[in-house]
Amino acid sequence: MDLVQEARNGREDAFLQLFDDHHAGLFRFACRLSGSVADAEDVLQECFLALLRPDCSYDPRRTTLRAYLFGVVRNQCLKRWRANASASEPGTEPVDGSNPESHLLRGEVKDAVANAVRQLPDTQREILILAHYEQMSLAEIAQVVELEVTAVKSRLQRARAQLKERLAAYI
Repeated sequence: MDLVQEARNGREDAFLQLFDDHHAGLFRFACRLSGSVADAEDVLQECFLALLRPDCSYDPRRTTLRAYLFGVVRNQCLKRWRANASASEPGTEPVDGSNPESHLLRGEVKDAVANAVRQLPDTQREILILAHYEQMSLAEIAQVVELEVTAVKSRLQRARAQLKERLAAYI
């Protein structure tokens, strides 16, 4: 019996194993897509609750659990965007610096990159996040965003080109 089925049957240790295996990447993805730590936490909670529901559409013969969960997070974020229809504020993350000058420089570059990523069209941004931050393959990304691999590759190339142009001053 697999972990998903065991978790659905009420085995807490199976659920905790699933959560431990997947929550960090899913949270980062949700946070970067939503721009809000609070929204990312809500999305992550809904993602794992959906996995436990009897009507859950996860089928291990069709996709990997990782791709399925990233798809759920993506869809939850899209629902929130549609519901809110207003721009969200970016989340804040602590910056670790050894001295004030390096702290400021890293913060400035990090802010510039985050801002440039936020300015990408939604479809390019989510593909870039999955590829670079979550280290997913093009095939996995294609499953998550429900596109052909060639379309994913094209959008990723366009996203990289736009970032290169926007961040040219920092190179």
